[in-house]
Amino acid sequence: MRMSRIAVGLLVALTFFIAVAAVSVQAEDAAADRPNILFIYCDDCAYQSLSAYGSVLHETPNIDRIADEGMIFTNSTVTNSICGPCRAVIQTGKYSHLNGFIRNGNRFDGSQQTFPKLLQAAGYQTAVVGKWHLATDPQGYDYSEVLIGQGPYYNPPMKLNGEQTSHIGYTTEVITDLALRWLEEDRDADKPFMLMYQHKAPHRRWEPGPSYLGMYDETVFPEPATLFDDYAGLTRAAKEQDMTISLTMTASDLKLGGAPRNLTPEQTAAWNTCYDKRIADFVERFGEVNRENLHGTDPELVSWKYQMYMRDYLACVAGVDVGVGRVLDYFEENDLTENTVIIFSSDQGFYLGEHGWFDKRFIYNESLKTPLIVSWPGVVEPGTTNDDIVSNVDMAETFLDIADAPIPSDMQGASIVPLLEGETPEDWRETVYYHYYEYPGAHSVKRHYGVYDGRYKLTHFYYNVDDWELIDLETDPLELTDVYADPAYAEVIERLTAELDRLREELEVPEDVLPQS
Repeated sequence: MRMSRIAVGLLVALTFFIAVAAVSVQAEDAAADRPNILFIYCDDCAYQSLSAYGSVLHETPNIDRIADEGMIFTNSTVTNSICGPCRAVIQTGKYSHLNGFIRNGNRFDGSQQTFPKLLQAAGYQTAVVGKWHLATDPQGYDYSEVLIGQGPYYNPPMKLNGEQTSHIGYTTEVITDLALRWLEEDRDADKPFMLMYQHKAPHRRWEPGPSYLGMYDETVFPEPATLFDDYAGLTRAAKEQDMTISLTMTASDLKLGGAPRNLTPEQTAAWNTCYDKRIADFVERFGEVNRENLHGTDPELVSWKYQMYMRDYLACVAGVDVGVGRVLDYFEENDLTENTVIIFSSDQGFYLGEHGWFDKRFIYNESLKTPLIVSWPGVVEPGTTNDDIVSNVDMAETFLDIADAPIPSDMQGASIVPLLEGETPEDWRETVYYHYYEYPGAHSVKRHYGVYDGRYKLTHFYYNVDDWELIDLETDPLELTDVYADPAYAEVIERLTAELDRLREELEVPEDVLPQS
């Protein structure tokens, strides 16, 4: 019997539908026993602010819980130390020049290959809540509720699956509430999940929540050894930046300019009760609050501003730590801990007064390195430390490896699962490439690229400069002295220059990022 074209078409379509459905069922069945993934991601969270990393500033007991049950990475690096680009690297497993997001202000192309889409195909339920900061709406997530742009610290408008919502409360707590609500109400218990729980805190302007206002008012924090660095030993780039505590911080940064505009009357009252005392203290010490009195290199003024900065920044970190504790408690109370990989990290590190700075951007340790702590019951030995060089470009591959999903060959990192299992592969990287592009731009940090091998950093500052810098971290752990012109380092420079060229070729870095003529 001959079939009509319509019948043949219907048969082909039905066969395709059955095949796709079978693949989907197989993926879901295969995924059923795979571990969940909880990715806790902060913004501008310095490793120096975490007691798991030996902080002398304060305690972070809940983040420490992850470290106690897991592994701390001491050489966790980023590819480009600025918020949006780091987030794009996490999504794609590719460097900035390939994923198209090289600086804040770009728009992320969400149509490209990303790890959440690949996890969905592997049978995972995916969710992201909190800070997104990629300009376009999230793609590849079954649920997303994210801040719009940078987002405020209080009463944040957000986007729920692309539609605007509004919330009253402190943003750190709102984000935690939403993560817990998704886990409790919307999570599919028959599927493994990937939840990205992403905080705004402790990003500038470091505005503590009502429960944390004034919590460190009686604390005197130790000053970093390089708070009064004059950059005499470094290249021109260090001298010409605009991110110093002495000259760059504003009245709003220091809470000398009144309460934020979007607070409720109750929030405003709590804010004023806390910060009116600070304003009065400033006036008593230095006179009226104005630019002339606020900006200066007088040591007493710089030290005062450093203390205020730490009070607010660390209170924001404390709020995150409490939120992390709430989520960890939920996992324990609902028997999710044993089958969940918990990863704590930050988009990049941050300066807490080192070199006299706040912010990030430079290749120096405080911003090149970011915290990375991973627990995985039955796989990661509790309380361990790893010193291998890892990168945020490894995260997408790691998520896929955990999920037993294929890792695309065009991703540029490597899964850290072998390291979590206690084995360093023989071919594991010995160097890592870094590239910062946002100049001209905020804080005036020159464009630069460089290579880091665990001891040395060779860096090329370019665009409107052409300076090379070599730091020897073994002899100069505070990174105060450029030894590029020292003949004793000629062989090191030759080796690292060749390695830098190799990495740029391997990573397909385009030539148009070379110095402008």
